[in-house]
Order: sequence, then structure tokens, then C-alpha cells
Amino acid sequence: MSPLPTTVPAVIRCRVRAAVRRAARPGRPAPLTPEETRDRALLLRLLSLLLQYPDAELADARPELTATVEALPSSPAAGHLAAFTTWFTGQEPETLERHYVEVFDLRRKSGLHLTYYLHGDTRRRGMALLGLAQRYRAAGWDTDGGELPDHLPVVLEFAALAGPRAGEAPLRQHRRGLELIRRALTDAGSPYRHVLAALLTLLPPPTEADLRAVAELAAQGPPDEDVGLDPYGAGEFAPPGTFVPPEQAPPTRMPPLPTPEGPR
Repeated sequence: MSPLPTTVPAVIRCRVRAAVRRAARPGRPAPLTPEETRDRALLLRLLSLLLQYPDAELADARPELTATVEALPSSPAAGHLAAFTTWFTGQEPETLERHYVEVFDLRRKSGLHLTYYLHGDTRRRGMALLGLAQRYRAAGWDTDGGELPDHLPVVLEFAALAGPRAGEAPLRQHRRGLELIRRALTDAGSPYRHVLAALLTLLPPPTEADLRAVAELAAQGPPDEDVGLDPYGAGEFAPPGTFVPPEQAPPTRMPPLPTPEGPR
């Protein structure tokens, strides 16, 4: 994806408020106002930025990112992000890079490719990746192929662009995988658990079935099937019976962030 040489300061200049879901009617959340939709999109982009590889550009932007988080009104999401940025700004850049690789590239249960947790090494995963790519193209968004379409920062950016209903549908679909990632990061003692926790406050609470499925997924891993994903550039999968997510693409940056008046 294209670099972001100037977008982080642009984010800081925007008025960002915590996107807290409004009180819901039974079975259906209340619709968001246009202002709430805009603010939610900005928060999703902030989450996407914080889950990207902490290269020199992102590390240099830490003061602005911290100021943005500090400006958020009080909410569970804001509290989690404040805890994360306190750690994020206090580390040496090399430490941030090593930690990111350790928790997202090397640990079995905290990779950022969401379809793996739902479909594992099966043909269904290839179809799910194709479906995500088609969803992005139908919305007029081109990811430039820098990451697989299920990479969490990519999914968050699409959610911000396309709006709460259609844009956040992939996040809702993969809520169990997101919960597993949060638990794995918590077990590892990683401050990135706060970023996942902030994201989960924006989604419907887990059901009992969700919690049971996450526990089973943590214990057994996703389904296995000896099928590669060459059309997506993902490389070889591990043999059946292991729990190793596919390799992530080299660190890339997200597209420039539109103004609050941009696409919903």
C-alpha cells in the first residue's frame, strides 16, 4: 500500500472523539448520526495505524498519536488506547519493532490474518479472501496488494471507509478470531492487548456460543486442510495438525486518510 508521509499529522488536526455504541434496541443497535459515523471512522483509522508495523515513520509520529488519544472523551476504548500509547511512547524504536514481530509474526495465536482463525488451512479460506477482495473492489477501494485482504489493519481501514453497516461486517464476522487474538496478547503480556480490547468495545458483546467457540479454537486451532493459497501470495501453509498462521507480507502503510467528509 502507499506510504503515509503526511497523514498522521492530518489525523491529529481532526477532531477525534471516542466511538461508543449508542444504547441498542433489543437485537438491533440504534443508528448512528452522521457525526457519530464520522467520528467512528476516525477511531477505526487510529486503531489501524496503531496495529501497523512500527517503522521509523510511525515511531516519529508517537507524540501526535498520544495527543490524539489524550483528546478522546472518556470511554472504555479511550482508556485502553491511553494505556497502549503510554507504553508505545516510552519504548525505543528497535524495541517496538522486535515486540511487534514477536507477537504478530512469530506467535501462533496472535497473527493478524483474520480468515485463518475462521477457516484455517482449508479451501474455504481461499474463498473468504476472494470474497473480501471483491467486497473492497465493489466499494471502489484498491488496497494495492501490499497485504492480504484479511490483514486486520486493512480490514479496519475498509470499515472506516465503508461505514458501520457494510464496512464493519467483516469485523463482526471475525469477532471470535479477534477475541482469540486479544486473549493471546493478554496471555503474552503484550500492551497490544489494549488495542484489541478497544476494538472489541465497538462490536456487539460476545454470546455464550462465541465464548465457547473461542475456548475451543484456543485449545484445538482452526480447521486443517493441506491446501495452499498461491493466488494470494501467502506461501505454503504448515502441515495439518499445527497452528501456525501464514507469513505476513512485508510491513506496509495504509492509504492516505480522507477528511471527515470522505466516503462512508
